[in-house]
Amino acid sequence: MSASPEDMEPRRSRSAQVNPMRNDPQTRAGRRAPAPAPPSGDGPGAGAPSPDASAARTARPARAAQVPGPRAPRRVRHTIKKVDLWSALKISLCFYVCEMAVLVTALAFLWLVADAFGVIGSVEKFVGDLLSSKDFKFLSAAMLRGTILVGLVLVAIQVVATVLACAFYNLFAELFGGIEVTVIQEDAPAGKR
Repeated sequence: MSASPEDMEPRRSRSAQVNPMRNDPQTRAGRRAPAPAPPSGDGPGAGAPSPDASAARTARPARAAQVPGPRAPRRVRHTIKKVDLWSALKISLCFYVCEMAVLVTALAFLWLVADAFGVIGSVEKFVGDLLSSKDFKFLSAAMLRGTILVGLVLVAIQVVATVLACAFYNLFAELFGGIEVTVIQEDAPAGKR
C-alpha cells in the first residue's frame, strides 16, 4: 500500500488546495484559526505529545469572559427575632381605623338602601308592635354616632391586643428562637434597576 502525495501533505495545505480563498489575507483577517485536533490515542507515539500540539495549546487564546446572564435564584433563610412594638402599634392603628371606616361607610350605605326600599319602616312597625308603641322610630343620626363610638372602642381593643401579641412574640422569640422564613432572591434584570 502506497500513500498518495496528497495524503502525505499536511492538512492545511490540502485545505488550501481545495479552497484557494482560504489563504487570501483579506478573507482570513476576520477569522480565527481553528483549534488543532487532539492527538488520537491509537498511534505509536500516542503517549508523548508532539511539539506542534504543545505549541498549539499555548497559542490558544485564554478562555473568554463569561457574559453576565440571569443567575439561578438563591434561597436565603431569615429569622424574625424581634418585632418593634412602636411600629406594630402604628401599623395596627392605621389598619384598624381604616377597617372601621370601611365598615361604618358600608353600614351607612346599607341603611340608606334599606330605607329607600321600605325595610326600615317595616322593622320599625314590627318593633313597635312588640313594644306596644305606635310611634317607634329609629333615630338615624343617633345610630350612626353609636356605631362610630362602638367602632372606636373596638379599634382600641384590637390595637392593644396586637401590641400585646407582638410583646409576647418578642418574649417567646428570646426563649425559643424566632420564626424562620425562607426567601428566594432573584437578580433584577439590568434594565429594571
